Amino acid sequence: MSEYLDDDFSGEKSKTQIKREFHALQDLGQRLTTLKLDLLNKLPLTDELRRALAEAPKHTANAAKKRHVQFIGRLMRDQDIPAILTLLDQLDASTRQYNERFHNLERWRDRLLNGDDDTLEKFVGEYPDADRQHLRQLIRQGQHELAQNKAPAASRKIFKYIRELDETQRGLR
Repeated sequence: MSEYLDDDFSGEKSKTQIKREFHALQDLGQRLTTLKLDLLNKLPLTDELRRALAEAPKHTANAAKKRHVQFIGRLMRDQDIPAILTLLDQLDASTRQYNERFHNLERWRDRLLNGDDDTLEKFVGEYPDADRQHLRQLIRQGQHELAQNKAPAASRKIFKYIRELDETQRGLR
């Protein structure tokens, strides 16, 4: 009896595991249908999958949507899933990677507002596309607002500018 328990099936996938993986690919394909075209162009996708994603909004009936999502799931089998997930994690506000990036940008903003020229040079070293003059002007406005206890409008502008630079550098824009 124990000889039957010692069989090694680690190389085979169960039918349930295969179904789980297929449903995960369908869910990922469903998420891709919500992305804008410029973001889809940055992903390493096959032409057939790009066409299927472009056709997804055309299907309005529930049965047609379900069939099309299943079709997208089948096409997802041939894709570079880790690369797709990396980009989606950077865009999805509920992921840890997105939150870390967001907090890092907030720290940069605070360091720039409270720092000196050395901090600005470090920032420009990390983001070479940054416009120093524009950034200096925003920093001066932000420091003036802090000194007079005004609403942090310039601070928000600095963060927005830093986020745009970061997204451009990461290829998200």
